[in-house]
Amino acid sequence: MNKPVSTLERFAGIVGAKYVLTDPADIAPHLVEPRDIYQGKAAAVLKPGSTQEVSEILKLANETGTAIVPQGGVTGMSGGQVPFDERAVVVSTARLDKIRELDLDANAMTCEAGVILQRAQETARANDRLFPLSLGAEGSCMIGGNLSTNAGGTNALVYGMARDLVLGVEVVLADGRIWDGLRKLKKDNTGYDLRDLFIGSEGTLGIITAAVLKLFPAPRSTETAFIGVPSPQAALDLLRIAQSRAGNAVTSFELMLKFGVDLAVKFPPGHRHPLEGAHPWYVLMELTSTAREGLRETIEEILNAGIEAGVVQDAVLAASVEQAKAFWHLRLILPEAQKSTSGAIAHDVSVPVSAVPVFIEEASAAVLRVLPGVRPMPFGHLGDGNMHFAVCIPVGMDRGEFRSHTKAINDAVYGVVGKYNGSISAEHGIGALKRDRLPSVKSAVELDLMRSIKQLLDPKGILNPGKVL
Repeated sequence: MNKPVSTLERFAGIVGAKYVLTDPADIAPHLVEPRDIYQGKAAAVLKPGSTQEVSEILKLANETGTAIVPQGGVTGMSGGQVPFDERAVVVSTARLDKIRELDLDANAMTCEAGVILQRAQETARANDRLFPLSLGAEGSCMIGGNLSTNAGGTNALVYGMARDLVLGVEVVLADGRIWDGLRKLKKDNTGYDLRDLFIGSEGTLGIITAAVLKLFPAPRSTETAFIGVPSPQAALDLLRIAQSRAGNAVTSFELMLKFGVDLAVKFPPGHRHPLEGAHPWYVLMELTSTAREGLRETIEEILNAGIEAGVVQDAVLAASVEQAKAFWHLRLILPEAQKSTSGAIAHDVSVPVSAVPVFIEEASAAVLRVLPGVRPMPFGHLGDGNMHFAVCIPVGMDRGEFRSHTKAINDAVYGVVGKYNGSISAEHGIGALKRDRLPSVKSAVELDLMRSIKQLLDPKGILNPGKVL
């Protein structure tokens, strides 16, 4: 009598035994996330090598009721990539790493989901183009994950979020059907835009296996300034000056508190403050242009106008690419640097740009009322209203005691966000981390529509269960 074939063996028949991980040591890297909030569990990790294999995996999962958790570079900040069921199967897109087409006339590049973001950027650059999505994890995060979470980053001020950088997608649905939406059209009004349904859905409606990315002309010149300012309001005033003089040439405008920059300088050791004197706040401003000349004069004009207006205390312009990278290091290392305080409760929020200064003031006061001694460390993308509001542990406090105040601190921050009609998740998604909070920020109508879409596309609930809804 033949031994029954297990579901795992059937999965192995699709991708090959070599690409089925079951050893605990091999699975371990797929069960964690950068903040160490969650420790997942799963039966196996599958590594399909084609869209067709993903399709066959989902057909079998739909038949057997197997929970499927899609994963890219495992860099997500809301736990959306973590499996929580010991019977679940992770589907890694790491082997879907081909750049299928580069169409310079259409300014489009078709990438599979497992293409590393940095590789997409470099491929565009090698062909005198720009793919502007840029974030701290770009050396390891993958295009599929970027799209499934609708990643933001430092260039959203001009170029928008990930969804704004996509012309079309290829998606495998829960029942294994493949939707080929890989169109390079900039104009296509033929019914509902399904593309945006899957971008930002965090793998709960389908698995994105490829995408057509928008490319832009490569910049010919870049100017980067590190600026000391007295307050967030002064930074906002400087942004207004910059945009009035340079328009969309202002591609990045990052705000940092002195406390955060002081941490960043020491993490890792060997870096230095770009400015001689200390300032309460700092701005990292970058201008780019397709023109080869004139940008240095423009940024100097902006800084001089800022000094005259009393909103710039001091500033230095990067004299080389290396110095610009050193400026950017201080900004991009902040999420890691905050960990050096022995504990931080992080928030990824957004409010209207005009409300950022008052949000920072009120949220800082609110968390100090909850727990005196905490050290607020706001930083982020002032240009688009997205603040990463970290709350660092009081000096000398036990970490467990600090963590016991997490809900109260979150309530305080999100209360101020709500006051200004903001978002509790600007660019990191809902995942598992904020799932329970979603009903407090979405109307009954919105939730009903979301549940209806989920039920229609994934009636058995096999795609990333426990996430978003």
